[in-house]
Amino acid sequence: MDKLLRNLMIGLLALVILTPLGLLASGTAFGEWGTDEIKDKLGFVPQGVEKLSSLWNAPLPDYSVPGIDPNIGYIIAAVLGVVICGGVMYLAGKKYIRD
Repeated sequence: MDKLLRNLMIGLLALVILTPLGLLASGTAFGEWGTDEIKDKLGFVPQGVEKLSSLWNAPLPDYSVPGIDPNIGYIIAAVLGVVICGGVMYLAGKKYIRD
């Protein structure tokens, strides 16, 4: 493994380990609002948001895994996100290089 890739992997690992720090913040993360939070902030829910809000349900709502401590669930969600995004990028790179 070359030095750049090793350093990137160490950085990603550090970010995964530090993900529970997000639990210390008050309020919700920017852009992760549900329709109820949008209504609180704007006073109404835009028609398009209301229409599409049922289109997608998060596989791990609130970054939690049922039956597991929330902090550990948060880390599991981070690891899954890194693995899925890394896998997609790897496959896309393989396809790009092949073509």
